[in-house]
Amino acid sequence: MSVLGRILMVEDDPRDVELTLTALEEYNLANEVVVTHNGEEALDYLFCRGEFATRTGDNPAVMLLDLKLPKVDGLEVLQQIKADEKLRMIPVVVLTSSHEEKDMVASYKLGVNAYVVKPVDFHEFVNAIKELGIFWGIINQPPPGSIKTH
Repeated sequence: MSVLGRILMVEDDPRDVELTLTALEEYNLANEVVVTHNGEEALDYLFCRGEFATRTGDNPAVMLLDLKLPKVDGLEVLQQIKADEKLRMIPVVVLTSSHEEKDMVASYKLGVNAYVVKPVDFHEFVNAIKELGIFWGIINQPPPGSIKTH
């Protein structure tokens, strides 16, 4: 059995957080899901600052990133991650309600690994999360040293 890595979820909508966690738990697709509710909190987590200053420094196996976030938007979070030597290898999946082409183009220019528009239907949403979890949590081979095994 492969080691399942930690997923960092950056989402401000409590309903989407709950749906995503339910889908991931239902299929046992993560050892741990860390949820941050705005871009600033996500950056604090990734850079081990603020309330996350004492967390272990290992990176998540994948990050699920909403674009429309309070404090610091998703594109700015993505830009800071991809500009940092220690963080740029984290696979980032934009999971957003934005159908705007400019958001998709900007995300890919900044180095996002996948861009998924959230389905509105509950079952479609759960299936999308399940498939993302299977790919990024099990099938994808993360960069060497990105997941620590104990």
